[in-house]
Amino acid sequence: MNQFLQQLINGLSLGSIYALIALGYTMVYGIIRLINFAHGDIYMLGAFLGYVAISRLGFSFFPALLFAMVLCAVIGVLVERIAYKPLRQATRIAALITAIGVSFFLQYSTMYIMGAGIKIIPNMLPDYVYHLGKIRITLQQISIFFTSIILMILLQLLVKKTKVGKAMRAVSLDADAARLMGIDVDRTISYTFALGSALAGAGGVLVGLCYNTINPLMGTSRGLKAFIAAVFGGIGVIPGAMFGGFFIGIVETLVSGYGSSTYQDAVVYAILILVLIVKPAGLLGKSQKEKV
Repeated sequence: MNQFLQQLINGLSLGSIYALIALGYTMVYGIIRLINFAHGDIYMLGAFLGYVAISRLGFSFFPALLFAMVLCAVIGVLVERIAYKPLRQATRIAALITAIGVSFFLQYSTMYIMGAGIKIIPNMLPDYVYHLGKIRITLQQISIFFTSIILMILLQLLVKKTKVGKAMRAVSLDADAARLMGIDVDRTISYTFALGSALAGAGGVLVGLCYNTINPLMGTSRGLKAFIAAVFGGIGVIPGAMFGGFFIGIVETLVSGYGSSTYQDAVVYAILILVLIVKPAGLLGKSQKEKV
């Protein structure tokens, strides 16, 4: 039981990062029905921006987190305006291919600027360890979990209680009707990319806090797993992305703890296949009929 609880705590810490990244996937898909495969590389940029803020600018944890979130939000808006907006009326496959191209561009641009090697992020928090019996909880795990929860709560409040959130929900339901009601659809889409990218940037900083190592290709694997989390919970559904992120994180740590880390990726991808076969809309998603 102690081992199970320890892996559960580890999984909640990792899953909160997946949840932050998955929120960006699900928000963008909910608004413009685009699977933004460059989103994982925005998360990677967040990790490198956090590295620059801490190692070269001397920021502490929370200023570095805000620094990365703001710049990732700006980058997300620029990507949407330059790469995706011109393809708003194009086929979905064209937008998907563009997203893959943007992903490679961000990866290799970062590699050119920062180098291809692994970067070490200095430890930003004291190495405090709290013991509950035989269970170990580090200060880093507590910080990651509660920072993620606070960001998710703020996102929910913004979506449910503000004019921007109402506009986002209106555009996700019917963009043409929202435009007729006076909502600036283009600006709302930009807000969505900014919010999703800011959360991905926060996830990158938190990963640096957790593992202390980053590299320009780190966005591919975790980005795919966050996408799986979004699909598992119901892509386009914000609570589903949160649930899916925590679920995938817990599954990974349990497989690693009770089996081998060699198989954790295989199990995650098997879950994706199973979900697509049994319930393609995800656990919290609703199937929608489309007219032909």
